[in-house]
Amino acid sequence: MIEHRPFESLGAANHGWLDAHHHFSFADYNDPARTNWGRLRVWNDDTIAPQTGFPPHPHQDMEIVTYVRKGAITHRDSLGNEGRTEAGDVQVMSAGTGIRHSEYNLEDEETTLFQIWIMPDRRGEQPDWGARPFPKGDRAGKFVILASGTESDDALPINADARVLGATVKAGDTVTYATKSGRHAYLVPATGLVQIGDVKAKARDGVAITGLDAITVTAIEDAEIVLVDVA
Repeated sequence: MIEHRPFESLGAANHGWLDAHHHFSFADYNDPARTNWGRLRVWNDDTIAPQTGFPPHPHQDMEIVTYVRKGAITHRDSLGNEGRTEAGDVQVMSAGTGIRHSEYNLEDEETTLFQIWIMPDRRGEQPDWGARPFPKGDRAGKFVILASGTESDDALPINADARVLGATVKAGDTVTYATKSGRHAYLVPATGLVQIGDVKAKARDGVAITGLDAITVTAIEDAEIVLVDVA
């Protein structure tokens, strides 16, 4: 199954400082048909105005992956972690038994990002935070694992049977990701236009995929892709 979810069909809430679009039910947006996709619970497409952001607030038992598309986000948390994650980079917060954090756009330009929440395999794990750069050139023409609960190597660790991947693809080129038919994949082009099977997805559209052993993506325009593979 390949289901196209156009950007225009997403839930939306504009708070002035925050323009948020929700691929799944979140806050005041509730769509019983879009509550989760396997263990993928949240995919928010956020635009944060300069010098604004999320004040300190708590999380518990959730793996939260932030993929910055433009600008930068500055994180501070109750564990004493602090870091600035800029466009092309990724940060991961394992909320575990509980953590408070803030996320601010301290830049003089808008920050745009995807924030992805994945339900953990086990509750009550130790909370943690980490970030690292993933140069787009390193993922040219291929999927690179950005965060994972199964690989260590260069991927940021998460407490879930899941992978978050990124790729950049030139117009006319194709990339393939091997998965398993019983898993759930969700793909969003950050930029560009792509085709998966009979579905054409433009920037910020969602594509929900299950029942396939391999996902083949062809770029109609130069594209930057984010893919989540979960149980």
